[in-house]
Amino acid sequence: MAAITRIETGPRMSKAVIHGDTVYLAGIVADDPKQDVTGQTRQVLAEIDRLLALAGTDKSKLLRTNIWLADMSDFAAMNAVWDGWVIAGNTPARATVEASLATPDYRVEIMVVAAK
Repeated sequence: MAAITRIETGPRMSKAVIHGDTVYLAGIVADDPKQDVTGQTRQVLAEIDRLLALAGTDKSKLLRTNIWLADMSDFAAMNAVWDGWVIAGNTPARATVEASLATPDYRVEIMVVAAK
């Protein structure tokens, strides 16, 4: 059985879990939720880059992405940042839905799964 490695483990969750050659990230939200969805998306994607690097991989190996928006009217603004971040030809399977997030200040939350 493949070993399980946890990154930035807290009492409730780990920010990343590695099992075999697969990396699972928790839902990532902005450090500064007072920013608009563009700023929050940039923060979230930078944190995803950081966590993937800690796990020994990068965004070129994304397999699946789930995106939650507090308001679907932010879809185009979030996509503008996302489209500049993903690597053409290496885009993951993706779903984007509207949902109530943990606090009203959060506009976007993103969870990814990547290969190593």
